[in-house]
Amino acid sequence: MVTRRPPVAQRGATLIEVLVSMVIIAFGLLGMAGLQVRMQVSELESYQRSQALLLLNDMANRIASNRNNAVSYVTGTSAVGTGMSCPTSTSSPAAIDAREWCLALQGASVTQGSANKGAMVGGRGCVQQLSANEYMVTVAWQGLTGMAAPPSSVACGAGEYNGSQCSDDKCRRAVTTLVRIAPLT
Repeated sequence: MVTRRPPVAQRGATLIEVLVSMVIIAFGLLGMAGLQVRMQVSELESYQRSQALLLLNDMANRIASNRNNAVSYVTGTSAVGTGMSCPTSTSSPAAIDAREWCLALQGASVTQGSANKGAMVGGRGCVQQLSANEYMVTVAWQGLTGMAAPPSSVACGAGEYNGSQCSDDKCRRAVTTLVRIAPLT
């Protein structure tokens, strides 16, 4: 006659369930941490773009308000801002505007110690004359990650933002606007 043994209670099943739950939670927390990092990068990119738009509109308004001397604002493709010394002349409203814009591009509005902190990373600005009464104002800066490079028609800051993380201007960001001066006769 065969004797049956009484069923033995399972042991360790709860421990395995706890371990599986901990692994799932760990992956979830890692995903949340990665998402947080991406959100911070996106927030900084957004902040830099808004600062660039403010400085772009600032120069466009300065040119429009000094319409008789608009040609005095032209920098061509050579930029002012980060890495450059700002103009020191205060002989005309256009020279004062160029100096103030250069300092703003360098972040002089907010300082920490002796360092300028109030602008985009590597902010540069250009004013090009496209025709007798049309000017293109451009603000360029360095992004944190590579993206599509700005069009080749936007030459401001070209080649200035290549480095270990980016090449072919993929870290260069740029915003432009056109200022048209209507002849008042």
